[in-house]
Amino acid sequence: MLTIYGVYRSRASRNIWLAEELGIPFKQVPVIQHYRTVPAGMLHTQSPEFLKVNSNGMIPSIDDDGVVLHESLAINLYLARKHGGPLAAANIAEDGEIAMWSLWAATGVEPHAINVLYHRLGNPTGEKDPKVADAAVEALRRPFAVLEKALEKSGWLVGGRFTVADLNVAEIVRYAQAAPELFETSPRVKAWLAACQARPGFKKMWAARDAEPA
Repeated sequence: MLTIYGVYRSRASRNIWLAEELGIPFKQVPVIQHYRTVPAGMLHTQSPEFLKVNSNGMIPSIDDDGVVLHESLAINLYLARKHGGPLAAANIAEDGEIAMWSLWAATGVEPHAINVLYHRLGNPTGEKDPKVADAAVEALRRPFAVLEKALEKSGWLVGGRFTVADLNVAEIVRYAQAAPELFETSPRVKAWLAACQARPGFKKMWAARDAEPA
């Protein structure tokens, strides 16, 4: 069975959403970030037991019948490729596009989107700084314009259908929802993200996330 290490309020949400999309049975092992308030007896990212799974001390990780992987986006690419179906690449060209969009989001969007989230809604590692948030919004205007253009043809990133590329990118763009001004000037991005989040797999994951203590 697939085991996913991490709490819902972490990047493990990406892997849980994908597992729900694919209908993969999985076991979730709650592991909380060490910088949060850790309930007594709960595993955290610096717990010796978890460090045996991932010596990086970060979540998520998976154990898929002995295949141990880290890094949420890479995990999703692996699971989609293993299980196939419409979320996976139909050919090598789509495989390249899916990897391209996932890496683009991780490097060009996530650092800024995280700053929007932390400095407008709540920063678990320090004080909120409106100037940092505003600078992140400005930095995101160009990648949002790129994404807006990419969605022009079909409303999806690869192959004219919802794929793991959309899921990976949507989970990163979600962090920027604290900056509605970005979405007001990118209507296709706004509609695309809403369509991604309307999927049953996302809704099931999000309901469990909402039920989890903040």
